[in-house]
Amino acid sequence: MGPHPAVAAIRLAVRRVLHDVLNELNELPSTPHATDGHAGPAGRPPAGQPPLVLVACSGGADSMALASALAFEARKLSVRAGGITVDHGLQPGSDLRATEVAARLTAMNLDPVEAVAVTVGREGGPEAAARDARYAALDEAAERHGAAAVLLGHTRDDQAETVLLGLARGSGIRSLSGMAAVSPTGRYRRPFLELDRQTARKACLVQHLPVWDDPMNADPAYTRSRLRHEGLPALEKALGKGVVEALARTARLSRDDADALDAWAADADSSVRDEDGLLECAKLYALPPAVRRRVLRRALITAGSPGGSLFARHIEEVERLITGWRGQGAINLPGRVEARRQGGRLVIRQG
Repeated sequence: MGPHPAVAAIRLAVRRVLHDVLNELNELPSTPHATDGHAGPAGRPPAGQPPLVLVACSGGADSMALASALAFEARKLSVRAGGITVDHGLQPGSDLRATEVAARLTAMNLDPVEAVAVTVGREGGPEAAARDARYAALDEAAERHGAAAVLLGHTRDDQAETVLLGLARGSGIRSLSGMAAVSPTGRYRRPFLELDRQTARKACLVQHLPVWDDPMNADPAYTRSRLRHEGLPALEKALGKGVVEALARTARLSRDDADALDAWAADADSSVRDEDGLLECAKLYALPPAVRRRVLRRALITAGSPGGSLFARHIEEVERLITGWRGQGAINLPGRVEARRQGGRLVIRQG
C-alpha cells in the first residue's frame, strides 16, 4: 500500500525540485572541486560529498511537511538534507520554540540543523522587517554550509495572498507575478506553489508530525492575516470556489510578462546613459513607460533604496521628473536615496 495521497503529493513536489538542483549542478562548467571541506562555486559540494539542500522550517504545517518530504527524498537521491529554523524573537518563548523545531528536524535525520536568532528591525513595517531578517539569516547559513539550495514552504494559498497584496498596493505586474518557484540566484526553491495549504497540513496529520500554529498568523493586526481569514473567504463567498487557483494562475502568467519586460529594461539601461553613467532624461522619455519604470527602479535599488520598500508611487514620483518636468525639486526615497533632475540628467544618489 502506497503513502497517503497528501504525502505522495508533497514528496513528488520535492523530488522534482531535487532533480532540478542535481541537473543544474551537473550542467555547471567543470571546475576543480574544493578539497578543504567547503563548497565550491554555486553550491557545488566538496570533492566526494553529495550536494546539501537546506529546508527553512518555522515548525508550521507547511514547512514541517516540506522537511519530512526532503528527509525522505534526499536519502534516495544521494542528497544531504539539513534544516534551518529562525528565531525572530518577537514572542515570549520564541527561543524555546526554535529549539523544539530544531530537535524535530534532527529527529528526521536532517544534518546540519541550526536554530538561528535574529534581530528584527523596523524598516518597511513589522512583516517586511521580519522577512528581511529571516532571509539574511538563511543567506548566511546557506553560504556557510555551502548549500546548493534552500527550500521554502510557501503554498498556492500563500501565492494567492501575495497576488492580492500586490493588487492592493498597486505595485504593477511584478507584484501580480507573486513568488517565483525559483529565485533569480537559484538559491531559493518553493516546491509547494502548486499545492494547497490543506494538502501540507493533511500530510503532517497522517505522518503524526507535530506542528506549531504561529499566533501571529491569526493576529488581525497584520495585513496578511486579515487577508487570509477575512479577505479571501469573502472573495470565495462572493465569486465562488476557485479564486485561489485563479490568482495562482494569474501569478504564473504575469511572471512571464514581467520577466520579458525586465530583460528589455536591462538591455535598455546602458543605452539611456551618458559617458559618465548618468541617466539621460530625453532618452528615458523615449522608452515605453513599462520599460522606463523598470530602468528607474533598477537605478534606485542600485543607489541603495531597498526593493521591498520601493512602491509604485515612488517610481511614479521619479518618473514625473522625466515626463512631467516643471522645475520640481528632489524626490526623497526609501533608504535615504534622493533623485533629482539636473542638466537634462537624472541624478540618483544616497544621502
